[in-house]
Amino acid sequence: MRARDGMAGPAGWMITVLCTAALTGCGLPTPAPPPAAARPDASAGQSGSAEPSAPPAGVQRCHTNQLSARLGPRTGTGGGQSWMPLAYTNTSAQTCLLRGVPGVDLHGPNDPNGPVYSLRRQRTGQQDVVLSPGSSGSARLVVRSDTEGSVGSGGSTNWLPTQLVTIPPDETSPLTVAWPTKLTVSRQDEATHPGSWVESVTPG
Repeated sequence: MRARDGMAGPAGWMITVLCTAALTGCGLPTPAPPPAAARPDASAGQSGSAEPSAPPAGVQRCHTNQLSARLGPRTGTGGGQSWMPLAYTNTSAQTCLLRGVPGVDLHGPNDPNGPVYSLRRQRTGQQDVVLSPGSSGSARLVVRSDTEGSVGSGGSTNWLPTQLVTIPPDETSPLTVAWPTKLTVSRQDEATHPGSWVESVTPG
């Protein structure tokens, strides 16, 4: 073999072996990395939350006439704020489901803001709460009470509701619950971020 062929003799064989071992630097393509989904450290769904699961086939939403409502034990969180569960119990013979945030109005004596305080609804997740007969789901009710020297919207002070009127999610008919004795509510009708609100229904 003539020298101009470029690969003659032992030196040519050595170059060939080195190129084959390295797979780079001699014009040979480098294997592409595997796609992200195939890598062991790839995490699925990091950029979004899981969609709520579909309700069981044939189960309809709970209607007001299938439910009773009550307030559970109150828990203090400091700073005049406390919370308690607003529980809905399925009193019918059919399984039904709740989803979303209920409506809550507090009714009491007349006030510079009127006799009704409508609480802000705060969505805290979306899930189907399936209620078999006799079981319950609840929405967390957060309440800011009057503290010494506090003044609410329109100069309101020491407003004491007499009852809570709630409309279950996606319904139009209300349920009425007695309000706890001596639990005042700071009226913040005009506040952008009031200290009292109601959250989404969860199991239990």
